[in-house]
Amino acid sequence: MILRDLLDGTMRFNELRRSVTGISQKVLTSNLREMEDTGLVHREVFAEVPPRVEYSLTPLGQSMRPILDAMDEWGKHYQQQVAKEIV
Repeated sequence: MILRDLLDGTMRFNELRRSVTGISQKVLTSNLREMEDTGLVHREVFAEVPPRVEYSLTPLGQSMRPILDAMDEWGKHYQQQVAKEIV
């Protein structure tokens, strides 16, 4: 979900926290650090008071777009199939 949200562009931590529902601040921070360590996410800290931190996808992270788009299409197709079976 973090990657999905960052596909639209740079986001601040609190924007990500609001968009990724059902995740604690600790888990979000941990996931962002791991993604930064693996080269998927870029973290930029601005020397302001209060500090501003922005996250964006690296070129490696952007290369996942076709995979995430395919997963989105599959999910939509799956939802349609389930809806047909219910009716």
